[in-house]
Amino acid sequence: MTKSKVYFIKEITPENVVKIFQTLNHQLKGNVAVKVHSGERGNQNYLRPEFMKAIIEYLNGTVVECNTAYDGARDTTEKHLALMQEHEWSTYYNVDIMDSVGDMILDIPNGKVIKKNYVGNNLVNYDSMLVLSHFKGHPMGGYGGALKQLSIGIASSKGKRYIHCAGKENGSYEDMFHTNQDAFLEAMADAASSITNYFQDNIAYINVMCNMSVDCDCCNVAEDPCMQDIGILASLDPVAIDQACIDLVQNSTDPGKDHLLERINSRNGIHTIEAASALGIGNREYELVEIA
Repeated sequence: MTKSKVYFIKEITPENVVKIFQTLNHQLKGNVAVKVHSGERGNQNYLRPEFMKAIIEYLNGTVVECNTAYDGARDTTEKHLALMQEHEWSTYYNVDIMDSVGDMILDIPNGKVIKKNYVGNNLVNYDSMLVLSHFKGHPMGGYGGALKQLSIGIASSKGKRYIHCAGKENGSYEDMFHTNQDAFLEAMADAASSITNYFQDNIAYINVMCNMSVDCDCCNVAEDPCMQDIGILASLDPVAIDQACIDLVQNSTDPGKDHLLERINSRNGIHTIEAASALGIGNREYELVEIA
């Protein structure tokens, strides 16, 4: 299998997000969804909307999100829209909470754990998508990057619970936190594959390696970053870009990497990448191309 290209630039600026996207030489056509993480109220590490401004305006994109499956400031559309205003997303951009009008189902015939994915019904309004991810740790998945954005990020509130419960219908809030870990990670990979199948070639990925805490942007009280910033990556392959981020952490000389790697490894985070690769949605073998 031919190695996937992953582009890398060290300096993290809004202009370089546009530059690295242009390096992909891949047009996102029609109505473009830009999947971001809106950041839970109280979180200090999420990527701010003004940082995204150059790339979102370049693509004439709509910021998209879905409601959460746990208590907080984003578990209903009304609360989520209020937070989007508070965090100034809707000050700069058109914002769409995609499950505000319910769910639609994407089939996953070759899914290992789940055979369907519940996503926000408004996904049908978009012809292409930029998955713009903040790479960091995660309390349950080990790490958050492109694959998590594709799966948990685009799933509706119902879909998030379904993935967390590894396909258990009507799983409870408690079930989400007591699912077999590998089954949960494999369900994430299954859900991610439904989105790549849906958009086919009309999707691209950018991971920003900054503010790297062991905690996700979904935490209202997150640990402060444990590593220095590394850079921006872009690819057309969600498996390759996440693998490259993991490798950049592992190969770093920053002593703080041990804390982040403990979080990733203790949750077997690499298994999401393994499972997604097995589903054929990407390649763990990649060529890292650094640009100035």
